[in-house]
Amino acid sequence: MTSNDIFSQISARQGPGFGAGLCAFSQLLARLNNPQNSFQIIHVAGTNGKGSVCTLLAHALTCAGNRTGLFVSPHLVSPTERITVNGNEISPNDFALCVRRVLAVEQEPLNFFEILTAAAFIYFAETKCKYAVLETGLGGRKDPTNVCLPRASVITSVGLDHIQILGDSVEKIAAEKAGICKPGVPLFCGPVSPQAREIIKQAAAAQKSPVYFVREGEPFSPAGVDVSCGNFLIKKEKNVYPLHLMGQFQTVNACLVWQVLRFLQVSEDAILTAFVTVQLPGRFEVIKKGEKTFILDGAHNPQAVAALVNFWQQTPYAKNAALVCGFMKDKDYQKMLELLVPHFQQIIVTQPPSARAAGRAELSRFLTRTGITFEPDLQAALCLAGELSHTVLCTGSFYLVGAARQQLLR
Repeated sequence: MTSNDIFSQISARQGPGFGAGLCAFSQLLARLNNPQNSFQIIHVAGTNGKGSVCTLLAHALTCAGNRTGLFVSPHLVSPTERITVNGNEISPNDFALCVRRVLAVEQEPLNFFEILTAAAFIYFAETKCKYAVLETGLGGRKDPTNVCLPRASVITSVGLDHIQILGDSVEKIAAEKAGICKPGVPLFCGPVSPQAREIIKQAAAAQKSPVYFVREGEPFSPAGVDVSCGNFLIKKEKNVYPLHLMGQFQTVNACLVWQVLRFLQVSEDAILTAFVTVQLPGRFEVIKKGEKTFILDGAHNPQAVAALVNFWQQTPYAKNAALVCGFMKDKDYQKMLELLVPHFQQIIVTQPPSARAAGRAELSRFLTRTGITFEPDLQAALCLAGELSHTVLCTGSFYLVGAARQQLLR
């Protein structure tokens, strides 16, 4: 049985009836001898930016000579991407073994993310990681990763996403994110609205946790784009450094990562080495196919799409490009399309490979517009876009971006 087979089985454990909750999940970890206590943890929540921040943190800790685990979601192609040590994915065999060890001590019905979280803890403990960077799956307060006692906590951003679960206001969502605050543990937070800032300050004060709000300019400012190398340039005082992650918003991510790592006493050299050597597929990733250029960027909520569009207009790719996009029906796909449509003359809307994908029925009001084509088959959508333009942006759901990446790299 492959890792994908096992992941498919546990992925069915979603919805009502699944989920042990933090108390029962903690008891399960105790039956596993609390593997999460074997390493130091950096715990990361946020609406956007979690993937970039987590990957940069883990890569810098590795560059500094530390054996470092990384637990993120979602994956693009294989579930083994979610659990890595020093940048190397867990093997399919080890993935299966760790999941089976979790299921062997299951008493309450676990959901799939609880199973994955426990499996990651087992793997990081057994591979003797010094650090592990954990990305929350949803929110923070009730997330399975919140059983940990971290060395540092991080909130990258707060915006309206998953409102059916986390709440329909910035204040409610901020309270869920701030639920990762632990007694006395420093909390580092990226730019947030005044309302979210107040909620986070109150949560930190209740836990007697020092809180640091990090802004652009502390210590990096944007300095331009080097498309030829795939670098975004950032400036610290009079020096310019390449960051191998494209996007204006990556400046703030770099500032946040810098502050956390300096707190952990990671050297400047290790941090800057990590910036220029980091790899993060599916985040403004450029793939060449003959004379065609495909840019893949997972932007799965309106805030992420707005940031993408803003940066897209600053790049040479924006001229006469075609768009392939697809979304989940439980996301604000109407707002995302409204943000994207004005910037492309040729638009192909497709369906991500998921039962939750928004299809023709959900997207009908947009499909009557001139220049928008609905092609549910992703391979056909990519081929059509390539016929329309030498440059294609593929964005929306990470499920879509992952499937597109798999096809383009064949």
